[in-house]
Amino acid sequence: MNHQALIIDDEPDILELLTMTLSDMSIDCVTAESIAQAEQALKQHDFDLCLTDMRLPDGNGLDFVKKLQQEKPNLPVAVISAHGNMDLAVQALKLGAFDFVSKPLKIRILRDLVSTALKLTPSPDKPRQKERRSRDRLLGETDVIRTLRGKISKLARSQAPVYIRGESGTGKELVARLIHELGARSDGEFVPINCGAIPSELVESEFFGHKKGAFTGAIVDKVGLFEAAQGGTLFLDEVADLPLMMQVKLLRAIQEKTIRPVGSNEELSIDVRILSATHKNLSECVKQGTFREDLFYRLNVIELVVPPIRERQSDVPLLAESILSKLASNNGLEGIKLSPDALATLQSYHFPGNVRELENIIERALTWTESEEISSSDLMLPDEHEPVIEDDDRIDSPISTDNEASLSIRPTEKTANSGLESRLEEQERQLITQALEATRWNKTAAARNLGITFRALRYKLKKLNLE
Repeated sequence: MNHQALIIDDEPDILELLTMTLSDMSIDCVTAESIAQAEQALKQHDFDLCLTDMRLPDGNGLDFVKKLQQEKPNLPVAVISAHGNMDLAVQALKLGAFDFVSKPLKIRILRDLVSTALKLTPSPDKPRQKERRSRDRLLGETDVIRTLRGKISKLARSQAPVYIRGESGTGKELVARLIHELGARSDGEFVPINCGAIPSELVESEFFGHKKGAFTGAIVDKVGLFEAAQGGTLFLDEVADLPLMMQVKLLRAIQEKTIRPVGSNEELSIDVRILSATHKNLSECVKQGTFREDLFYRLNVIELVVPPIRERQSDVPLLAESILSKLASNNGLEGIKLSPDALATLQSYHFPGNVRELENIIERALTWTESEEISSSDLMLPDEHEPVIEDDDRIDSPISTDNEASLSIRPTEKTANSGLESRLEEQERQLITQALEATRWNKTAAARNLGITFRALRYKLKKLNLE
């Protein structure tokens, strides 16, 4: 059975073009030239998609979108806006429109929009499966997390740009991944990028790609991040760190849905959903002149706030036990658990580094504990008044125990943290190797000589690939 679409426009030429385009996609069309005709059609048919103009003879398209969201929340509604009238299109997205298409209509963009919208047609099992996937990944039973999961499910049905705001370590990338995975673009790629990690002279090439010979060192054609995310989602983490020059070009790419690779004379059409995040206050960046106001309003169509741990303290035991279970399983240390006093201590801690800090605390305790139960003293929490320095700039900060690989890290982290960590790991590797050689690879004796527990030595052997 063919899909059915409702098309609302008072221009006969637009109605004819839309009907022909959708008919070629095996979609049956019902047309209406006014809101009254559209409401009558909605009473007589069950539609899979609605396309409506913003200005109609007997009413405002925005009011119609709002009403449809209340009466038929599962019906994807795309609005047709006049060229250059982006403000109305953005308002429609905020009211719940699935997406928008600008006049003059571009057939390929229209086809992409319709294909994506039809993937949202609900089936009996999908809502339940998606709800379970969200609950299993975004752990927690507090009201704020339940509300967040509900908002994610709703946003997954839209193509509106979402700005994810939250402190460092709260799980902004995980939230972006869930919006992607629960939505119509789940078959496409999810491409995350830390905007602050790219040198300013390479940022345009990274985003849009380049042609061979475009600049010194461009020895082959390169596919940019927009093209890599075609049909999927591009996640711009730490978007506040984008150079102003690139902000202008990013704005144009979002509005026109086209990009031009460096050194190319041709523009490429793109079909990408944009999600963005930063731990900075983007509104303050706009006031300070480091972030363009017009780009801010295009990225911040819908704002989603990820709560810090201190706003969901009762979720800490669930998070801690899940993190411990995964770390122990990965390192062959099954059976270890957190003692009641350890859980109580964690639940009373303020966690300035949020879930990322919780992961670090659990991993450290797992390394040094000498029993099958991690006690409060094994946690080695910093003093309440001691400043805790957390790495603000890793692209991934999972709320669950899923550690996704990031595309890149910030240059400051690479030069400072990574350099120091690699040296420390090398020193550890040398000391452990010497101790093992001195005891003819007797691990128990080597651990005793090193002054650590056998479990700690076994953990470090696996971590340093010395097994």
